[in-house]
Amino acid sequence: MTQLTLQTPAAGLTTRPAAAGARPLVIGLDLSLTSTGVAGVDWAEALKSRHKGHRRLSWLRCEIADRVRSADLVVVEGPSFGHGAQAGHHELGGLWWMITHDLWRRDLPYAVCPPKVRAVYATGNGSASKGEVRDGVRRLFGVECDGASRYDKADAVTMACLGAHWLGYPVADVPATHARALTSVQWPETIPAVAR
Repeated sequence: MTQLTLQTPAAGLTTRPAAAGARPLVIGLDLSLTSTGVAGVDWAEALKSRHKGHRRLSWLRCEIADRVRSADLVVVEGPSFGHGAQAGHHELGGLWWMITHDLWRRDLPYAVCPPKVRAVYATGNGSASKGEVRDGVRRLFGVECDGASRYDKADAVTMACLGAHWLGYPVADVPATHARALTSVQWPETIPAVAR
């Protein structure tokens, strides 16, 4: 199996020309122990487990594997290093590594999107609140994210749309203030065959 190396794209490689035909399947993941956001460019859901510890990690791993199995690209929110003292941070780090290792092992191309970069793509502002990101998702991409897990869903939609844009299938006309986020994601070194 080939090792997948992540890199930030060089200048001029952040946007691909729009392509005709079917849009590739890009899945965004906002990993969480209590409510993991999983989304495509036009849908979103939240995974919530009643379990704790290893049972929860195993359940989330299986549920996520089921949802990404046909993906052309998966965009995973990167770790938030500023929240290291929060309860569950150690377990969340384990979940992140389990999921990204599974993607690597299955040869599914994945990108890592820092939390502030996700906010930039949805709003143009890296310090935007969760509510502002959710509003940006509704305005820009037309996806309603409601319910208790609305912010997790909105984050996942944002990352799916960001990945689709990078592959050359932008979901919307994103202003330059938002599109600059494309240069700050760790994209796969090998561009998926679906990219145009």
